[in-house]
Amino acid sequence: MAIRFPTVKRCFLMAAAGVAVLSLAACMGDRLQTPPFYQDMARVDGQVDAATAAQMISQYRVNNGLSPVVPDSRLTMIAQSQAAAMASAGSVQASLKPEQQLAARMASIGEPRTAASENVSAGYRTFAEAFSGWRESPKHNEVLLNKDATRLGIATAYSPTAKHKVFWSLVMAAPKPAQ
Repeated sequence: MAIRFPTVKRCFLMAAAGVAVLSLAACMGDRLQTPPFYQDMARVDGQVDAATAAQMISQYRVNNGLSPVVPDSRLTMIAQSQAAAMASAGSVQASLKPEQQLAARMASIGEPRTAASENVSAGYRTFAEAFSGWRESPKHNEVLLNKDATRLGIATAYSPTAKHKVFWSLVMAAPKPAQ
């Protein structure tokens, strides 16, 4: 039985079209990734994107007549300490321990007199969820809209055995004092 030319040509065109679709999909792969504010933090290697968090919080602050904030690695370090302590205990109540008080952690980075405030929470799987929850809570919203804040540190910690799984800490602070 002889293969007719149009059938071969049609198969070739279909194969070429398939390659083109796969190539296009590969090129768009970066665009199809989950945005940082929707990434699920319920995993051991989950790490909130501080730049994205600062951008979203800054826009919210600017919309409310306040200055933007920038990420600060030292504030992130103490936020991580808080999130890890809560995850280890499986409860936000761990944030109440004396060594986890914000004043003690601010002193640990050499800023005992810097004005700072903090949100702690648990159960939100994405930054978008946490941010929405914080805006809806009057006490948490006060922290987001702290008029003195110019910097932030944000962190999560995951506990597979805890009821709420993901623990959050957001530290907002005034400018670092001159040395």
